Amino acid sequence: MSPSDPEGRREGSGRLRRTVAVVIAGVALYTLAPALTGVFASWPRLSTLAPLWVAATLLGEVASIACSVGLLRLAVRVGHVRDVAAASLAGAAVTNTVPGGDVVGAGVQFRMLHRAGIDTADAAGGLAVASTLDVAGHFLLPVFALPALGGADVNRDLTDAALLGVGGFAIIALAALVALAYDAPLRVVGRGVEWIVAHVARRRPWSTSLPRRLLEQRDLVRHELGRHWWQAALLVAGHIGFDYASLLAAVHAAGARPNAAAIMVVYSAAAVVALVPITPGGLGVVEASLASLLVLAGVPSTRAVLGTLAYRIGSYWLPIVSGGLAYVDFRRRFPGAPDAPG
Repeated sequence: MSPSDPEGRREGSGRLRRTVAVVIAGVALYTLAPALTGVFASWPRLSTLAPLWVAATLLGEVASIACSVGLLRLAVRVGHVRDVAAASLAGAAVTNTVPGGDVVGAGVQFRMLHRAGIDTADAAGGLAVASTLDVAGHFLLPVFALPALGGADVNRDLTDAALLGVGGFAIIALAALVALAYDAPLRVVGRGVEWIVAHVARRRPWSTSLPRRLLEQRDLVRHELGRHWWQAALLVAGHIGFDYASLLAAVHAAGARPNAAAIMVVYSAAAVVALVPITPGGLGVVEASLASLLVLAGVPSTRAVLGTLAYRIGSYWLPIVSGGLAYVDFRRRFPGAPDAPG
């Protein structure tokens, strides 16, 4: 590899990023090892779960995944639903298995959508919109849970977590409104990305008109979601609501009868933790934090651990299996399609 070889520098930079991600994930898992040992040691006790509640847990996850696929299909506006579903499922599987998986999973979704014939601008804009709506929806949950928590006997730390979620939603909502209403912030973002690519990453920009393309994509999204805003709202609510119902069913399967509003705050806080790409799909981090948060919500510790494991079977392992199958089917249907541009 010569010093002036851009492909070699790109490959070396990619290896460095992957190495750093693996090291960070390893350190996080090592730090959480004591808590994780107690959680994973309860796997043999999964046989004590109530079967009907376990079935409800899995059905909730299936419905949540279906709503997520529908949201992405609405956001990209084009493409066959089978192709969009394959990209969504495969991206979720990668997110759950690769360090720094959120970024890598989004890249896999983008490349698969491009292979299926969807324009790069439509794919990128749709992924950004779907992701933003999903994150905003998770932060919005505490807004509904706080009034119900008022008279509940729960730990003060749980109420503080709900207040933090309200603040996060306010920030995301304000940023989204600014991006939809004003051109200047998107121009600044576009120029900033071009500068980073050209000077920091030392690569020639793939586009010299990124600000203009961002504005065009914003206008398309604003137009489409303006007509179908109610569908987007229902799909976001379905994706998050069914996932929350899955957690609630898992806790019931473990034999606990918790306060539903407190579990809503627990779910929201755990979902925010999972957004930080420390380990693949939040593996270990989510288990440890979710079990602790459930205890704060009044669930006995042994039942909290069992409920956490039951929930993660659906939220973590089910997307991996379904995503792998969807990717195999996608490659069978598009064996020689051109790849997406770098």
